[in-house]
Amino acid sequence: MTGPTKILIVEDQTMFREFLAMACTHAAPSAMIRTAVNGKTALAECRNSQPDLIMLDLVLPDCDGLSLFKDIFAIVPDAKVIILSSRIDEFTLSRVLKLPVHAVVDKNEQPVGILGDVIKAVFAGRRFISPSVERLRLSLRADPAAFDKILSDREQEMLRLIGEGLTNEEIAARLAISANTARNHRVSIMTKLRIHSTPQLVRYAIEKGFTRIPDRPLGSVP
Repeated sequence: MTGPTKILIVEDQTMFREFLAMACTHAAPSAMIRTAVNGKTALAECRNSQPDLIMLDLVLPDCDGLSLFKDIFAIVPDAKVIILSSRIDEFTLSRVLKLPVHAVVDKNEQPVGILGDVIKAVFAGRRFISPSVERLRLSLRADPAAFDKILSDREQEMLRLIGEGLTNEEIAARLAISANTARNHRVSIMTKLRIHSTPQLVRYAIEKGFTRIPDRPLGSVP
């Protein structure tokens, strides 16, 4: 990399955010590094600093990191994006692969030290995907019954809401459709997935990552 590079780190965990900043400084000593702890401040930093590279955690306090992509690229269309996550599930991966992502790093698998190599690879025009994420991608690609092959985008959106426990009426209100249409979508999803009850469908949604159960805060009562 030549010349000053502007890097934005979007990560809510203080310790990991500091490790990322150190890795970025090592990979690009002249880089200007900014940080953000949530989606709102990330977009503000994009406007203010116009970063060349964005390191984006997927689980943020105020939003799903992937939901920021449209706004990020409206502000900095040429920015390169490295996705960081400790939980890459099938639904998340399916969404990631539809976006202009330059790298996907599994925080559980990869040491912080590898980020320097990832950053250099991205700026050299190469794509990086953690081995565990690549294995999951190949598994999805080889499965003829994978949800991304048999469910439409609307049905996948429906499944996410079903996984949250919403009724047909609540889903209808959320998506601005009729309750009857929501009911028909639910039946279609169950038929395609060969699932015969709503509890089984909710379990499927959670297992595949359509719906995430929030992590229990430290010190909370089980």
